Amino acid sequence: MSLQTPLKPRKTPRQARSTATVTAIFEATFQVLLSDGLVKLTTTRVAERAGVSVGTMYQYFPHKEALLYAVLEQYLYEVVIATEEACVRLEGARLGEMADGLVHAYLEAKLRHMPGSRVLYTVAAELDTDDLIDDIVRRADQAIERLLASASDAHFDDLPTVTFAVRTILVGTVREVLEKEAPASSLAMLRAQLPIMCRAYLMAVSSS
Repeated sequence: MSLQTPLKPRKTPRQARSTATVTAIFEATFQVLLSDGLVKLTTTRVAERAGVSVGTMYQYFPHKEALLYAVLEQYLYEVVIATEEACVRLEGARLGEMADGLVHAYLEAKLRHMPGSRVLYTVAAELDTDDLIDDIVRRADQAIERLLASASDAHFDDLPTVTFAVRTILVGTVREVLEKEAPASSLAMLRAQLPIMCRAYLMAVSSS
């Protein structure tokens, strides 16, 4: 795809009916991605699955790349908003509670659209998402760093480095499991083991 191709939607839904239409289009996009794959996905197929006209589709998304970018953008912001909200709720808590709560919120957000969320890794690799990813990372790091700074029973000498490590543990581990299309048992393992991993790291690098 040419980097000059505009990826933003033509218009943003403002009324309830328009929002419902875009939601249906996004859900249909996941369905077509799962049934037909990325290569065979077209805006026409998505429109048919969503029950909207091709003309309605083009009012919002002028081409396939703009549609895929919008789906990916919504998904990533859902995840980072869930992370931010969890960080606000957990401010001032003990370190173990912070680790468990942060992992739980991140995992639930990532797994909410399973199995569709798996295919979004492929979608992201096909699009120019540098600015989008930079904004997601910036927001996640700000939220996690504020959270860790508020721990009631721990102190960190190098918060930016610890924040980077925590985000890398979360993002990298979850991606490894999802991208490999791991079975349900692996997802159960992830829910059980990832909090332990984060908790152990944070306790190892903190001082009371």
